[in-house]
Amino acid sequence: MAELSIDNGKMTLASQTSASALGTFAPPVALDSEQQQIYSARLGKYMQDVNLTPDFPSSAATALEMWEKKNGERLDGVISVDPVALGYILDATGPVPLTDPALRVLAGSGLPTTLTGQNVVPTLLSDVYAKIQKPQLQDVYFASVAKEIFAALSSGKGDDKALLNGIGKGADERRILLWSASTDEQKVIANYPMSGSIAGASVTPAQFGVYFNDGTGAKMDYYIKRTVQLVQECTGSEYGQVKVIVTSTNTAPADAATSLPEYVTGGGFFGVPPGSVRTNVSAYGPAQANVENARWME
Repeated sequence: MAELSIDNGKMTLASQTSASALGTFAPPVALDSEQQQIYSARLGKYMQDVNLTPDFPSSAATALEMWEKKNGERLDGVISVDPVALGYILDATGPVPLTDPALRVLAGSGLPTTLTGQNVVPTLLSDVYAKIQKPQLQDVYFASVAKEIFAALSSGKGDDKALLNGIGKGADERRILLWSASTDEQKVIANYPMSGSIAGASVTPAQFGVYFNDGTGAKMDYYIKRTVQLVQECTGSEYGQVKVIVTSTNTAPADAATSLPEYVTGGGFFGVPPGSVRTNVSAYGPAQANVENARWME
């Protein structure tokens, strides 16, 4: 997490922190009643849990309020960029050497000393947690990587057209999301996929949404590969019926319980056996749709 400052078109990376450093919010930040009913008060209690809801405007507004409560700063909005989108950006900028001395020391544990569009996803989503087991040092690594990539990006490194294409691709795939605290600005953003909204102008009335959130209490979700299918069924009535089929496959090593660090598997502390994965699944149907039933099959 970092504060981005823009002054007359010039961007600078200001203060950085981690979600855990913000601590626990008691009482929790005020939430939409329906969101709280579905996802519990945890949504407003921990910064790590603001994305339990797939609705980015909701999670962004909550995150902004948390930041302001802890730091006393009034911010203008929230931008989210996931590691896959970061890979698209690095494809345009080219490889980014990690020159920070602290990074090079941490990279000595087996992490790459240069980040590319090909290695940034496994590095940030998996390898860091497997090779650096102290959360405080993980935070140091993430903060330093953010500085290095931001420096490369703001220096104009790489191909401008490829960069715009990469950012556009990330936005289309909902990997780059934007929310503004300005009501007028947010009304405009809400018309586009990068709003991350689950309802409203950017979502077609017949659209389905299936969202996943790791419930293992660890970092095992990286190993889960999923497919989602929509199957139209004939009901013989005036109402249509659609079956949503989600297939999840755990690709972790067979000996993950012992070969992966406890920080990655969770060590069974949250009721999930080491090497196994628990996933929270949220499914949203079209306007006026009703859920008839849900079944789990092994």
